Amino acid sequence: MSRAFLRDDAEGEMPRRNYGLPPRDDPDYDRVAARALLEAARVGETQLAERATGYYWGEPALRPHVELVLKETEQAGDDRLEQLARRFPS
Repeated sequence: MSRAFLRDDAEGEMPRRNYGLPPRDDPDYDRVAARALLEAARVGETQLAERATGYYWGEPALRPHVELVLKETEQAGDDRLEQLARRFPS
């Protein structure tokens, strides 16, 4: 994971926000987890979102969902989220 998306003071901290995650066995879990990681990266809380979702930044299983977010952000003009989605490893 890139250190660029970490808050230095997040070590050991539990997630503060509700990422809107469905139950882990929900078919939409990975889609929601991908968006949660991207949104957390936007505010420097990647490590907290990793803890909440159980996925690390760059998780290959999430890449298809990140691609969909990328298409949405291109259309919506959300430059920051688009930049983060492009940085998500392939």
